[in-house]
Amino acid sequence: MIKELSNEDFFEEIKEGLVLVDFFATWCGPCQRMAPIMEDLSKEIKNVKIIKVDVDEHEEIARKYGIMSIPTIILFHNGEIEKKQIGFVPAEILKQWFK
Repeated sequence: MIKELSNEDFFEEIKEGLVLVDFFATWCGPCQRMAPIMEDLSKEIKNVKIIKVDVDEHEEIARKYGIMSIPTIILFHNGEIEKKQIGFVPAEILKQWFK
């Protein structure tokens, strides 16, 4: 299951383990194409938390991580950025991030 976070719980959620964050907006076409990929990954990969952050609703978080284009996908490991990809990312590439 994918969790959509707020400013209050974002930093708590990313501080431990592997967390894949999808920075998106509801009006964004490529973001809408990413949604089913992220949903499938959340069912397939159990050792990674997958969360979504709406950049329109959570501008402070987006600004902190320099999100200028969406979708932007960031993999955090214990609160630190491990990988970052801007734009649509095929599932095969995201799966390689976890190997």
